[in-house]
Amino acid sequence: MEIQDCLNKKELELICLVLNYGLGSKALKIAKRNGVSGGTVFLGKGSIKNRLLEFLELNDYRKEIVLMIANKKTAYQALDVLNKELAFHKPNYGIAFTISVANLLGSKSCQYQDYNENRGEENTMHHAIFTIVDRGNAENVIDAATKGGARGGTIINARGSGIHETHTLFSMAIEPEKEMVMIICKSDLTDSVVSSIRELINIDKPGNGIIFILDVNKTYGLR
Repeated sequence: MEIQDCLNKKELELICLVLNYGLGSKALKIAKRNGVSGGTVFLGKGSIKNRLLEFLELNDYRKEIVLMIANKKTAYQALDVLNKELAFHKPNYGIAFTISVANLLGSKSCQYQDYNENRGEENTMHHAIFTIVDRGNAENVIDAATKGGARGGTIINARGSGIHETHTLFSMAIEPEKEMVMIICKSDLTDSVVSSIRELINIDKPGNGIIFILDVNKTYGLR
């Protein structure tokens, strides 16, 4: 069966988990036992603000970001189990959310069970705000987002390849490292958070970064 045929019959979800360092592999095993075929683990950094942690220079703590794709029914069932086993309901134990996938390429398997659900039955209560900037500017994004009403975010290291970001050193092209900031906030705060980030980093100037916003369908661990 062709991938596109599967997509026509199935609604796919991107599962995103933000976990304490070392729990990524455990999450993948739990998800696999519950029908999710696989995933990818990225290293990130949290942005908790705490005076005692700042005094002890421990306020920058490592996180693992797990991304997995499954059909909607499987994704939600797996998330229910992940929520129970990883205790997202407890403070600082992690968060989980899902985002709709418009298309999927590169998958060799498409073994989904039939079910009938209509997208749009769930109201979007949260948004995922992604901001990509040059390395070293992510903390400024976090500060701006906090002023706009966000409670924090996760910083993920990346590498850019845009025409505005490429520099030269001894006639060699250098692609500077990037940082991606992921912020999950209530939808009624999105405009305020985005406006605050946009103003601080002058996002409309070429090469200063990009912001994109995605609807979040289901969440665990958010307060």
